[in-house]
Parts: sequence; C-alpha cells; structure tokens
Amino acid sequence: MNNIVGLKELRQNVERYALAIQKGQSFVIVRKSKPIFKITPFKAEEGEWEEVIDFTKIKKGGVKIDDLLKRI
Repeated sequence: MNNIVGLKELRQNVERYALAIQKGQSFVIVRKSKPIFKITPFKAEEGEWEEVIDFTKIKKGGVKIDDLLKRI
C-alpha cells in the first residue's frame, strides 16, 4: 500500500521516512496535490552492485577523478 506524503512533509521529516522505507513502506510524494515521484525500498535483486575496481588498492585514499579521466 502506498502512502501519500506532501513534499514539504518529506523534507521536514526525511529521517522518519527513510526509516519507514527501510522497513518496506513506499510513498507517493505530491506537490500541490499532484504526484511528482514515488519512493520505494531498494531491492538487491533489482540492481546488484558490483565492485569493478577498488581504487584505494592502487593508491591510499583513492585516485583523483581528474587523473582517472586523463587516462581513459
């Protein structure tokens, strides 16, 4: 079941809604009584995160993005 929440309410209580989303709730966010987006819990099977490379193993603290882009 989706709950309808105003954008201002979401902004003012973002932590409360984040916890509810982690518990499986979904919310439709509205502005001026019109839906603008939906927030749903992230499901691991919908988008597995894959570590391609750990840049901290190359250089402590990571690699600067400018240095990386120059090499591509």
